[in-house]
Amino acid sequence: KRSDASLNYLLIFLSVQCPEQVVGGIYGVLNRKRGHVFEESQVIGTPMFIVKAFLPVNESFGFTADLRSNTGGQAFPQCVFDHWQILPGDPSDPATRPFQVVAEIRKRKGLKENIPSVDNYLDKL
Repeated sequence: KRSDASLNYLLIFLSVQCPEQVVGGIYGVLNRKRGHVFEESQVIGTPMFIVKAFLPVNESFGFTADLRSNTGGQAFPQCVFDHWQILPGDPSDPATRPFQVVAEIRKRKGLKENIPSVDNYLDKL
């Protein structure tokens, strides 16, 4: 029986505190970075909001600078490891996101773009 390959990616839990008028800027940055907002709440008795989201760690590079520039420096993020998730799609199918991720990594490491066949690793007599 053939096993199906998959890629897992790391998600960080993100909590961002900000005034109400810049919440839209947070959503904009998170949408561009493939983030997923799951909660938004106001801190009782204050004009501050807390936005909670999950963000893929590979999309988090430059996140704080992007967030600060889109909110005028009024958003304050806190990040922590949360969980792993399977990236849907077959890494051997060129039409999928996992294939693109594998190709980018192989290119960055100076490897051939195509994934080698398992036959390349079998002993031959």
